[in-house]
Parts: sequence; C-alpha cells; structure tokens
Amino acid sequence: MAAAPPPPAPPPDASFSPATGTARTGRIAALLGIVLVALTLRTAVGAFSPIVEQIGVDIDLGPLLIGAIGALPPVVFAVSSLLAPRLARFGLERGVAVMTLVAAAGHAIRAIAPDGAVLLLGTLLALAGAGVGNVLLPPLVKRWFPGRIPAITALYVTVMSLGATAPPLFAVPIADAAGWRLALGVWALLPLAAAAPWIVELVGRRGLEPRDVAAREAVEEPSGRLAVVRSPLAWAMALLFGATTVGAYAVFAWLPLMLRDLAGVGEAEAGAMLALFAILGFPQAIAVPLLASRVGRQAPLVVLGMLCFTGGWLGLLLAPRAAPVLWTVLIGLGPLIFPLALSLINLRSRTHAGSVATSAFVQGIGYTLGAAGPLVVGVLHQLTGGWTAALILLIAIVVLDVPAVVLLSRPGVVEDDPGVLRGAGGKGSS
Repeated sequence: MAAAPPPPAPPPDASFSPATGTARTGRIAALLGIVLVALTLRTAVGAFSPIVEQIGVDIDLGPLLIGAIGALPPVVFAVSSLLAPRLARFGLERGVAVMTLVAAAGHAIRAIAPDGAVLLLGTLLALAGAGVGNVLLPPLVKRWFPGRIPAITALYVTVMSLGATAPPLFAVPIADAAGWRLALGVWALLPLAAAAPWIVELVGRRGLEPRDVAAREAVEEPSGRLAVVRSPLAWAMALLFGATTVGAYAVFAWLPLMLRDLAGVGEAEAGAMLALFAILGFPQAIAVPLLASRVGRQAPLVVLGMLCFTGGWLGLLLAPRAAPVLWTVLIGLGPLIFPLALSLINLRSRTHAGSVATSAFVQGIGYTLGAAGPLVVGVLHQLTGGWTAALILLIAIVVLDVPAVVLLSRPGVVEDDPGVLRGAGGKGSS
C-alpha cells in the first residue's frame, strides 16, 4: 500500500512569525526593547544645552558650534531616514541593535571630547543612532505586535516624551555634582540597555533551522519592489508630519520670546508656558494612537489639530495679551498630529517592508521641513523686527495638512496606490 502523503507545510509566515505568539519570550524582549529604544531617542537633544556654560569652561564653544549642535537634530534625523531602510534589509532587529550601539558610542565620545570637533562628532553619532531608531520603531511594532499597534504606539510615544524630559531635568544636578562629562556620558547607559533585548533575540535565532529563520524573516518582504515616493497617501502623511514638526520646533525655538515680546509676560512665566506646551504632549501620546485606530478614518483628528494650531497662532497674532495661556494651550494641542502621523505609518501600510519604507519617507520629508522651519521663522523675525510675518507663515504651513484631510477621509494603504508596488503582480506592476 502506498504511503500516505506528508501533511502540507505551514505557510511561510506562520511558523515563527512574532505575531503568532509562538515565541513569548521573544515578544517580551521585543516589548522591552521597543520601550528602551523609545527612551533613548531624544536624550542627545536635551542633555547638551542646559550645561553648555560648564562645557565651555573646558572646551572652546563658539556661537557657531553651539548653533550647529542646536540645529543638528532634525537635519540628522532627516538624513538618517535614508540609512534606516538599508539597515532594515539585514533585519529590523539587527538594524535597531546596531543603532543603539552607535548612539551609545556617540554619548561616550561626547563625554571624553577634548575639543569642539570631537564633541560635534559624538553628537552626530548619537543623533544618527536616534534617527535610525525613529524610522525602525513603527515597523518593529507592526512586526511584533500587529494586533496591538495603537496601544504599543501610544506606549512608545509616551516613553519618547519622557526621554525628552529627563535630560534637561537632570543635566545640571549631575554636572554640579560630578562634572559635565558625566552629565553627558551617563546617557550612554540607556542605548546600551536598549541593545540588550535585541541582542538576546538575535542570539536566540541561532538555534533555529535555516528554513525557520527564513520563514521568520519572510513576513518583512512584500512581493515586488516598493516605490513609496509614488504614493499620494505617503506624501500626505509626510506633509502632515512635516507641518507638525515645523510647528513644534518653532515653539521650542521661539515661543518664549514671542510671548515676552507680544504678550508682555515675564521670563519665568514664558518658560512655564513652554513647559505647559511640553506637558500637553503626554495625554496626546496616550490618547491619539488609540483614537486613530477606533475612529476608522483619521481626518477628523487632523482637522482638530489644524484648528488648534491655527487658533493659537491667530490668538498670538491678533490678541496676544488677551489670553496668552489659552493661546499656548491651543498651540500645545496642535501637535496631536505627531503621534497620529506615527500611528498612520502602520495603519496605512499593509506589509512590514511597506511600514519601513513609509516610515523612512514620512520622517525624512518631515524632519527636513522641521529643520528649515525655525530657521525661516528666525530670519523673518530678524528682517521685519516683529512676529507678524513669522506667525502668518506658521498659519500658512497648517495648509500643508489639507491633502491629508482629503486622502485620510477614505480607506486605503500605501501599497495600493498606483505604481507603488512594482513587479511580482502588484497593482502597480509593469
């Protein structure tokens, strides 16, 4: 009698996909890794400026170097968006592990820097590691927690905000107690800790059969080549992210001075209002990703953010002394679009590779706009001697969100836009 045929093999994405729950330990490590990576993404930004005078005692920091270091974050984040997809080709986990080690090296180099050039190099490395992490975190969430994308996104955006708050809070006390080098170098511990879960996950793969490893990686690749630049939906998300980034960076750079000049508030009160702006980001980080997944269409959230930004800027323009706290609150509610844009990267992409490509494109365009925004606001202020032209510009930038309102009012994912998925039978194959 003929032998019974062997049972059919499971589909490629079912054997060792993180989404199936077959590797619970790996999922726990991944969650820990995502949280720790999020905690590292803004430490290089906030640790330097509070102790710049103490650093200047040992290192000659001219205005040009200080200005360059202050302007680097959005520029390096934008450039890093080009590097991240290339790292992701070797695996998301490998890419994020390398990124965290590079960031740790950057923090350590800043701590031992003998001169301004080495300090700048360390800052570049720390920011480059963070920039790659910005891009890889959304697809990591999609890969490991496809059923909990809103909750995990809310978690990591909230932790990212905490990571931005801690360095300015602790930099001066640490520098006063142990010197500025420790105040810069201590932040290398966070990316080192963030690398550990991903290294554990990668080492765990060594016990798998080669075909199982291939099956585990197969979920990251769609059939065909992605050309996200052809997607109107991706462009809408990029402009959405960019307009919000311009507004947020302009606030951190110029809002205290605007409030002092226009509303007549004191220096301490202006600083408190900037802190209020930052604090408003925490409830948004928790609530917006959850709302974005439940309302189905995200256009109403975009409109709400646009109205808040516009209302705050108009208040400062037309009646700055009437209610400066209210204008600050409205401006602080505008960046609800930031966690929304990060959520959309996964909500509006179907595949892991689509999430990587969309994340890199959206954040690359967004941070490029964000880098230019505060500079243009400053130039307009310098040329006109006032804030009217700058505020009109900031209101006009909100118009960049209009395409997102139109496109997000209907369902769809980036991969389905004509011409995006090329080859292997995709909709845009030729």
